[in-house]
Amino acid sequence: MDRIIPSDFLRAVLWADAASCAAMGLLLAALATPLARWFGLPAAMLLQVGIVLLGFALLVGGLAWRRASPHLLVWAVILGNALWALDSLLLLVSGWVAPTLPGGLFVVAQALVVAVLAALEHAGLRRSAPLAV
Repeated sequence: MDRIIPSDFLRAVLWADAASCAAMGLLLAALATPLARWFGLPAAMLLQVGIVLLGFALLVGGLAWRRASPHLLVWAVILGNALWALDSLLLLVSGWVAPTLPGGLFVVAQALVVAVLAALEHAGLRRSAPLAV
């Protein structure tokens, strides 16, 4: 498997992604019920999203910590973030949920942050060097 030496920029963005996922995951998992009432989103969904984010934070933090990372795994994080952002926006127009105004704003805001992280990770990946074997 092709590996890269992450650029300092990519490493910093991966750390920011991991930290934001961990913080959001803890928030959603711990406060799913009160947030569900405020956001107008299902508590079970918020809890599950929180748990997924905690796992994703571990994966991304592991990539940020390593001296060399699998190229495809970094791409998977970038594509996962891009799909997360797109799916978040699609959730709002799907009719599956009926969020309150704060809930809709929350979904849009986190989708924008995740899209920016994906774009920054892509830029950082382009600055990274292949691992010489």
